[in-house]
Amino acid sequence: MTDETPTTAARPSDRSPYEDQYGFSRAVVAGDFVLVAGCTAYDDVDAVVEGDPYEQTLAAFATALRALDRHGLTAADVVRTRMYLTHVRDCDEVGRAHKELFDAVRPVTTMVVVQGLTDSRMMVEVEVEAHRPGLARTLEGASDGTSARTSEGTQP
Repeated sequence: MTDETPTTAARPSDRSPYEDQYGFSRAVVAGDFVLVAGCTAYDDVDAVVEGDPYEQTLAAFATALRALDRHGLTAADVVRTRMYLTHVRDCDEVGRAHKELFDAVRPVTTMVVVQGLTDSRMMVEVEVEAHRPGLARTLEGASDGTSARTSEGTQP
């Protein structure tokens, strides 16, 4: 018996220059899961949201949720989050932003303090994993010419 579910499917590109520079995808579909790479705090004009861990967390999750939206998923589909903070003092503010976005969903989560991120202005980086039963079949249908919901993203 073989599993016909693809291990990876669509890898929509974000306009982040780091995707090409470092060789990664913002999001990858693996079966019925969408895995979103680390997202940091850029606003709508690609400027860093500086100095506020709460606002940075909201901005980072907004980028991650836009990546999910490309596959028709929302915060309600999120099953795991990870938050990397540069200062332990920011745990409560980062946690407050997480709760505002995911309290109704209650995904499993990990919050760790790291020595630093790739941009010294960044205080938090987030990762998201979402699950939608039947997603792989929906995307397979889209590759056959049927519809799967996608939208354009604008964040790095």
